[in-house]
Amino acid sequence: MFKQLPFDKENAVNLTIDGQAIQVAQGTSVAAAALSCGLSYTRTTPISGAKRAPFCMMGVCFECQMVINGKPNQRACGTLVEEGMQVEIQHGAEAYQ
Repeated sequence: MFKQLPFDKENAVNLTIDGQAIQVAQGTSVAAAALSCGLSYTRTTPISGAKRAPFCMMGVCFECQMVINGKPNQRACGTLVEEGMQVEIQHGAEAYQ
């Protein structure tokens, strides 16, 4: 289980992840925010539809790809949250069209 540590609400960032409005600490990666709000996966594979989730958390494995502000194939572990950001689970080939 991934748990977010307590943070100062004055330095919070509001964003939406897969339709869920959340608030996280400034400087949090999108991958950490997704895991802390309870998502069990961040993308599905284009061929089999297998669910994938952040693994390395440092940009090497590419398992954390998500659709960020309408742009697919973004590495969520290397992207910091921004106020008003819209993040969605990336569903296989849909994001590539």
